[in-house]
Amino acid sequence: MTDTHQTLRVALAQVNTTVGDIEGNARLAAEWIARARDAGAQLVVLPEQTITGYPAEDLWLKPHFLSASRRALEGLASDVEGIIALVGYPEHEGATYNSVAVIADGSVQARYRKMLLPNYSVFDEDRYFEPGDGPALIEVNGARLGVTICEDIWYPGPPASIEALAGAGLIVNPSASPYHRGKGIERERMIRERARETGAAFAVCNLVGGQDELVFDGHSVVVSAGGETLARAPQFQEDLLVCDVEVPASPYPESESVRAPVIARLEAPEPRGRAETTLAEALDEDAEIYAALTLGLRDYVRKNRFERVLVAVSGGIDSALVLLIAADALGPECVTGVVMPSPHSSSETQEDARAIVRNVGAELVELPIEEAMHAYEHVLGAGGSAASDSGSEAHPGAESARELETGGPGTELAAENIQARIRGNLMMALSNQSGWLVLTTGNKSEMSVGYATLYGDMAGGFAVIKDVPKTLVYRLVRHRKSVADRELVPESVLERAPSAELRPDQRDEDSLPSYDVLDRILTAYVEEDRGRDEIVGDGLEPELVDEVIAMVDRAEYKRRQAPPGIRITPKAFGRDRRLPITNRFRG
Repeated sequence: MTDTHQTLRVALAQVNTTVGDIEGNARLAAEWIARARDAGAQLVVLPEQTITGYPAEDLWLKPHFLSASRRALEGLASDVEGIIALVGYPEHEGATYNSVAVIADGSVQARYRKMLLPNYSVFDEDRYFEPGDGPALIEVNGARLGVTICEDIWYPGPPASIEALAGAGLIVNPSASPYHRGKGIERERMIRERARETGAAFAVCNLVGGQDELVFDGHSVVVSAGGETLARAPQFQEDLLVCDVEVPASPYPESESVRAPVIARLEAPEPRGRAETTLAEALDEDAEIYAALTLGLRDYVRKNRFERVLVAVSGGIDSALVLLIAADALGPECVTGVVMPSPHSSSETQEDARAIVRNVGAELVELPIEEAMHAYEHVLGAGGSAASDSGSEAHPGAESARELETGGPGTELAAENIQARIRGNLMMALSNQSGWLVLTTGNKSEMSVGYATLYGDMAGGFAVIKDVPKTLVYRLVRHRKSVADRELVPESVLERAPSAELRPDQRDEDSLPSYDVLDRILTAYVEEDRGRDEIVGDGLEPELVDEVIAMVDRAEYKRRQAPPGIRITPKAFGRDRRLPITNRFRG
């Protein structure tokens, strides 16, 4: 085995594509390929499914969508000269494949088809693609490179192991790996393990940007054959990561690489000098999550072409966090804070609400709701017993939905829910008038147990903190305060006991366990899929665990009607956790 090495300048173009914007994505790819060529790169890798954006979901089932993707790829390829580009796209040849095109000298030279199709968590690639039939290599100036796509390297073994045995000194990997907290470090650790196992260097280019509920964090890396991280792109922003990689020349004659055929032999101009390589520092957990929420909101608003967002600001911690994220994501000039006091709103919370809006520099609108409350009371009073909340709002304070259908305790609850629905109506009316997007302010703890009102505080277009547990909400507000150069959120907001303020002296903990305990149970039941007995075995009170599980199960129908929100935990409601509404299994 020879010790000869080939130095290859590799660029990872960590770009932010838009699902369905085929022509725009192709233009974006062309721009970054040109940047990579200007940086002296011989090979540039773009993310998985660059041409269509990821995930394109059932768009991948439309023949005309696939045809448009192929035309865009061919158009892009015709302008690629002086560099080799790997670009992800959906290949349709009888079946549809998740493929990467190897582009050089003005045309597509070869294609590799993804072998391992994820079909768990937020992924359902088996619905859209057929698996590729084997590993593949390309040669660049005599150096052998293995080609893989995302999931292909998440587990030991083929295709990367076979490519390495066939002489690949570098494995390249276009990826669209979505974010949850800690995912970037987890992914980088996995790549280092693959490098040590195979004895090959790895260059992984990950997508960046928001797509509906998903956020892609970038964090592209180049790792040496010994498992050392040589280059790392920043998180949550576009970047061109350039690195000179030592690739051993293949010791094997062509006939011995049958299991991983060489699908293209290409030449690229030799670079001059040494590349300036970046090793960006990874963010700490709270900064990382805040950046993910900011990017997710920014892209949802901009890619859906909204000009402005509306936030109902109560003076509580949840709406404060949403307002902060909105101002950071879009600029305060694109944010309107709406304060809607009722007779139960304390002067302290209302003044805090106004202060938060002023502090971030957003527009302030005030809409008192007392007059509307009196109107509802008059109309519902004329209806007699029909004034109870016949919509069966499964509030966690009720023993069952049945209690809410028979009057009694449900009538007081109906009065509380009406206040939330008046506010929701007003927010949606403002949205109708202006075309602006309403951001809801419910957190994951509330969404888990149904501590929210349908068509009230759940009314809106995007749920920014839908996957953020209440205890994490406090941490994120404190994080944002710690990096601010001025006061944004009054300390009283962080110190005040949480309350919906829908009746006198109301506190969340009148109906719920303390959030520290609640979030512990929810993490076990919702995110870790642990059963009742196992959770009780952690030292939690059996009656409390039973109560929380019942709340979570009963609120499934509510969550189905909630707007989409940003995924930041390993298991979010929506794309991740899919349970039947009609369901008698408990625990």
